[in-house]
Amino acid sequence: MRTTIKISATLAAAAALTLGLSACSAPSDSSSSGRSEKHGKDADPKATLVIAASPTPHGDILNFVRDHLAAKAGLKLQVKELNDYNLPNTATQSGDVDGNFFQHKPYLDDFNKKNKTDIVPVVNVEIEPLGLYSKKAKKTSELGDGATIAVPNDATNEGRALKLLADNGVIKLKDGVGSNATLADIQDKKGIKFTELEASQIPARLADVDAAVINGNFAIGAKLNPAKDSIALEKAENNPYANFLAVKRGNESDPRIVTLAKLLNSDEVKTFIEQKFSGAVIPAFGAVKN
Repeated sequence: MRTTIKISATLAAAAALTLGLSACSAPSDSSSSGRSEKHGKDADPKATLVIAASPTPHGDILNFVRDHLAAKAGLKLQVKELNDYNLPNTATQSGDVDGNFFQHKPYLDDFNKKNKTDIVPVVNVEIEPLGLYSKKAKKTSELGDGATIAVPNDATNEGRALKLLADNGVIKLKDGVGSNATLADIQDKKGIKFTELEASQIPARLADVDAAVINGNFAIGAKLNPAKDSIALEKAENNPYANFLAVKRGNESDPRIVTLAKLLNSDEVKTFIEQKFSGAVIPAFGAVKN
């Protein structure tokens, strides 16, 4: 993964997360924390399940499950909100949390390959269409020679962003690269300049550029409605970027994970997503395709 975060900063953040989780849940002592020391099918179904998630919409959805569905299903659910694309997987791999909900499969595949982690998807939940936003242009045709566009700097989301721009005529990509594109694969930039930023930082920098490609969850967190505020938006149909519940391999059979997966694909969650997000987030239930 291409990233602007220094290694020392990442390690410090991971350490802070570990300390924070230890202080809250003391994972090494199941009797005092309520967390299970066993994993997979042998995990205690009555122990607290801790899931890391981006605040919006993932944390919103999990909090709805916790507050309205979990108790009836016999599930004790704790949500740890992390506004970061690295720590949820790092914490899941280390066992500091039991799973996470924030990512799509192309991102996870890239993360596993580059970090030698062993995290697997459990069940799809929703899609957040990627959008192009601007405080200076009302349509893509206004982004001419000399315009600056911010794009996510991680490999999967940058390629996805460049494909969105190409699909809307802002740039032209080399034939066949699709969502695997890099900046080097742009055949014709049409005078556009690019600023690569960590995805979570882009909304705050929107006023500093002519336009920015923003992930759906961060757009919503910045009070942007992808369906209304974007000047270009991914199509939801046949979109491979559904976000899912994920765990470390071997924990898919944890009875608490099985219960949570069913709740996340319930009619109640479908209604919640549709009513709360008004098309900015779209339910996408079912098994994850390889």
